[in-house]
This record gives sequence, structure tokens and C-alpha cells, in this order.
Amino acid sequence: MLQIQIFDKEETLLGTSGASGDGVALVHVPPYTSGAHIVLTVDEQGLYDIQLDETLGKRCVYIKDTATYEIPIEAEKKTCFPLQAFSGEKHLLTLERSNSQGAYRNLALNPYDNHHTLGMTPHATATVETRNEMQFAARNAIDGVLENRSHGKYPYTSWGINQDPKAELTIEFGRPVHVDLVRITLRADWPHDSWWKEATLTFNDGETLVCSLKKEQLPQSFPMKEKTITSIKIGKLINGDDTPFPALTQLEVFGRD
Repeated sequence: MLQIQIFDKEETLLGTSGASGDGVALVHVPPYTSGAHIVLTVDEQGLYDIQLDETLGKRCVYIKDTATYEIPIEAEKKTCFPLQAFSGEKHLLTLERSNSQGAYRNLALNPYDNHHTLGMTPHATATVETRNEMQFAARNAIDGVLENRSHGKYPYTSWGINQDPKAELTIEFGRPVHVDLVRITLRADWPHDSWWKEATLTFNDGETLVCSLKKEQLPQSFPMKEKTITSIKIGKLINGDDTPFPALTQLEVFGRD
């Protein structure tokens, strides 16, 4: 059984989904309040297409059994989203089994990732984030937004390393995936920004791939022999100049489930 439920901060049930199309849907009419959260329940682990907000659209994620998403209400939690996200009245949420199994795609993509997202992958974490602000959070590196000609609030979000040369970001896929290409998009708000001339990708099996980067606004591609992984980490970031503000706009990992 597939199910979407919304609860308030007191765990009072606010709404439950019903059958719709190829899955289930829930129309939530009143505005969200602080502490509200979404619970997705599936009957078997696998790939599911979810829509938790219209502005973020329908996305493919991996869910084992139950996933929880804390709805961002406070202004400081919404700087990484479009202004309309999770705002106002009448929201449509959907959940259905995905047809993406075996499709070649960016396996790291998940705009619904967040610090408090549970039971859903891909999921990004980092050893440091600039001032712990959402506009510089790790999740921004997997949200699919490639605009990088400025910095700060959406759509110019990025993973900021708070000037820490030892900073690392890890993406967990939650299951084995087969990958053969990584694309790195650096933030390009020059001359404010610096850039990395080198970054090292480390896979869960311990193998590494050293990426030589250019001062380039567009995505930079790094093909590899297909390998099966459950996680990838980017680190050992080497500055290309003396400006103290390099940042990562997007880390894309292409392959198949």
C-alpha cells in the first residue's frame, strides 16, 4: 500500500492520501504551519516518483519503507527554495512507483533532500556548511539547479565550505548503483568566488578519481569505467587562486539502477 500523510508538530494527522492515477495523491488545503511534516509509506523498497511541492516537481527517489520530510516553513529554512515553495494554500502531493529502473539518468538528483529528511535517498551530507545557512547547505549540490553566476539565495544556492580546505561532501544512494560519469559544476560568481583546480572523488570501495578542474562556468565531465557504488565523496579540494570563497553548485552522478 502506498500512502502520504501530513502531521503537525504535535503528531496530529492533518491529511491522508487516496488513490489517484498510478499511485496516490493528497490535496492539502490550509497553509502549512511550523513543525508540519510529510510521511510517505511504501509496501516494498524501490524507486518512487514523488511530488511534495509543485515548484519542485515530480522526482525519482529511493525509499525502503517509510520516509519523513520536514516541511520548511521558517524563512531561514526556505532560502534554498523558490519563493512559492510550500507557501500559501492548496498543495498537491503525489506518490507512485517509478518507471526509472534501468534508465540512464543523474542518480544524485533529489531536490527533496534536506538535513532532516529520513528514509529517502539520494541524501547529501557535508563536514561543514557556510554559517550553517540553507543557501549553502550540502543538499544544494544535488537539487538539479545549475545556475551559478551569483551566490546566496535561490536560484544561486551552492554548497559553501566556510573556507575549510578539508571540507568534504558525501552522497549516499541507499542501494548499489552503476555509474560511469560524474559532472562537477563550480560556482562562478567571479571575481567574488575562487575555484578549485583539483578535487578528488572517493567511492565507498576506497577507489578514487582525481579531477583536474578549470575556471569554467559550465559543467565539467569526468567519465570512468562503469563501477557499482553505494556512495561518493568529493574532497581534497585545491584552490586555483587566493580568493577565499570557492563553492560547489552541482555534483551529478550519471548511470543506472
